[in-house]
Order: sequence, then structure tokens, then C-alpha cells
Amino acid sequence: MNTIRRRKIFSALRAATPAPRTELEYGSVFQLLVAVILSAQATDQGVNRATRQLFPVAGTPEAMLALGLRGLKRHIRSIGLFNSKAEHIMATCRALLERHGGQVPAEREALESLPGVGRKTANVILNTAFGQPTLAVDTHIFRVAHRTGLATGATPRAVEDQLVRTTPPEFAHDAHHWLLLHGRYVCKARRPDCPRCVIAAWCEYPDKTPPGREPSAKGASAA
Repeated sequence: MNTIRRRKIFSALRAATPAPRTELEYGSVFQLLVAVILSAQATDQGVNRATRQLFPVAGTPEAMLALGLRGLKRHIRSIGLFNSKAEHIMATCRALLERHGGQVPAEREALESLPGVGRKTANVILNTAFGQPTLAVDTHIFRVAHRTGLATGATPRAVEDQLVRTTPPEFAHDAHHWLLLHGRYVCKARRPDCPRCVIAAWCEYPDKTPPGREPSAKGASAA
């Protein structure tokens, strides 16, 4: 993978989706933070179904605390790990009010000090809410990075660091969403849809899937 291929890949992704955005539904930075915490090991669609009922009654840290732990759990019980996520959200609400005047901070260190907020969640908030060129490497991005050759690190952090270092600056802000959406809908884990892939010409994946044929075990285990 070289700089020319990288530019062609990101140019094609940008042409296909000029203004990518998260599929999580939210009306404020606080709501985005809650949605991202809930999205760990859950689908965006499942989170959205829960938050459509939750946010109208508890859309701020104060309202969330007023709702209470039991009330929050009733709203999110359809989401995996809802008990621990509810605990983290309530503790985060208290921390936001006590340390940040009820506002979600725009600094990594402050974000990662919040309960239930790790590096990946902080990266999503910094990118989506505050416009910083961060990359939250989830399973989709990890898979796409490896298959295309954009990054080959053995861990999500290694892939993140390589992508941040090598992505051309003009694509840095939206790279996270382009790669995530590409992995979610095209470069899927079990059967990558190579025939309709807009970056197939520059992708270095050696086991591209032709129409009507299942990929080999090597392709299925790429992530």
C-alpha cells in the first residue's frame, strides 16, 4: 500500500458518500455519549430503538439522574450488558455535573476519565461531536484496514496509529466513518461484497469474492 493507492481509496469512498455520519440517533453531545456507551457489543439499530424512548424523558445528565438507575434499565434492557452500561451512564452523569458543569468535555483525558468511556468511545466523541481527526477502530475498521492493506497492526491501537499516520490529511476527519460504513455494508466479515466494492481496484486483499462464490476460510477470518 502506497500513498497513491491510499488517495484513490479514500477519494472513491468520498465520492460514494460525500458526507458520512454516524447511524446513531442523538440530539446533543451528551446523548451521543450515552448512545456510544450503549453501542458497545450492540447494533446501532438496537441502540436507536431504545434511545428513541429514553432521550425524550432523560436527554440531559440531570434528567438521567432523576430517572434513576431502575428507570434507565427499563429503557435499555433490550441492549446487551445493559446492567453494567446503566451503572456507567449514571456514574458518568454524576461526573459530568460535578467536574464539567454538565457538559461533555472535548479533551481526550477528561473523556477517558468518565466511567465506561475508553479510547474507542472517546475517539468517536472527539470526531463526531468536536470535529477532531480521530479514528475509533472497531471490528469493521480493523477488518477493512487489514483486507485493503491500509493498516496491518496486530491490535486496534496499532491499526489506529498506522491509519492516523498514513491517511492523507484531507481525508482524516471522515476516514473513521467511511471505513466503518464500508465494513458494515460492503466489506462484511463472512462474505465481502467485492463485486460492488468501489475501492476493489486498489484493495490489496488477495482473496476477493467473485459473484456467486463464497470466500475461503482465510477471507472469513480476516478480522
